[in-house]
Amino acid sequence: MKNIKYIIGIFLAASFFVGCEEETYEFGDLDAPTNLVINADVIGLSAENPNGDGSGEVNVTVNAQNAITYKIGFNKLVDYGAVSYSTLPSGTISKKFTDPGLNTYRISVIAYGKGGISTNLTKDITVQIDYEPNPEIVTALTNDDSKTWVIDKSVSQHFGVDDWTKTEYTSSWWYGAGPAEKEDCCSCFYTTTFTFSLNSAGIYSLVVDAPEGAFTKTGALAGGLPGIPASGDEGCYSEYTGGSSSFNLVPSGSAISADASTKTAIKLEGSDTFIGYGATQDEYEILEINPNYMFLRVRGTETGNAWYLKLIPVQ
Repeated sequence: MKNIKYIIGIFLAASFFVGCEEETYEFGDLDAPTNLVINADVIGLSAENPNGDGSGEVNVTVNAQNAITYKIGFNKLVDYGAVSYSTLPSGTISKKFTDPGLNTYRISVIAYGKGGISTNLTKDITVQIDYEPNPEIVTALTNDDSKTWVIDKSVSQHFGVDDWTKTEYTSSWWYGAGPAEKEDCCSCFYTTTFTFSLNSAGIYSLVVDAPEGAFTKTGALAGGLPGIPASGDEGCYSEYTGGSSSFNLVPSGSAISADASTKTAIKLEGSDTFIGYGATQDEYEILEINPNYMFLRVRGTETGNAWYLKLIPVQ
């Protein structure tokens, strides 16, 4: 009898362990996406306008067999380097390029299949952008020759941060600096000057003079400014003393409505210059400008941030 009970016990235990075996799942075949195609429709392209109608607008569609999702990035070909990608789940996107003149851009796409297996493809397109900024903006910014600006530390909210994705302007920011708030920690913020020039050939240039260094975050968040350390707190960094670059006045790429912006932006070339705060990208939207005041909005190097800057001419 004892042996029968023993055998029954072994059978029940075995049944328990079999019932508790971990379930296994299979992805099936992990095939990389194939036949990846990028279609780029340059708006207004015709025999008379082989590079578009001058608006800079392009509709992009990507598709591939066995693809679950896509990522896409754009680079101006002369600046081609590391690509900043964004997710493109639907496979379609409308892109508005803003650099004036005739420029070639590289579209880079990654198609992802099961298990994250991917296929890459690039396509180059040439786009014509025709844009003439309001001459009143040009005069206010450059005095039609040369004009030097500095951060206006005398007013509240001369520096602030808020949500980049907002489509309407509001001064209820996440943070807004009080008058001269950065004087004790970061006086370079107020002593750095920014000289905007327009020469007889119609070329715009910016000269940054930073006798006490650049006010910025560090590492990758410094936006590529030369000499900034790979790590450290936000502050003044004397390794950067200034720089110069060309810039263009371009249609603003932000979603802020026209009643709260000039819809014109200062687009800096290269990484040797910045305006006000180093931890920003290169397109500074001009919300307001007159001969005595300039109010800028710029995307931060930290995802999701929009920085605000108020400047006045150097007297």
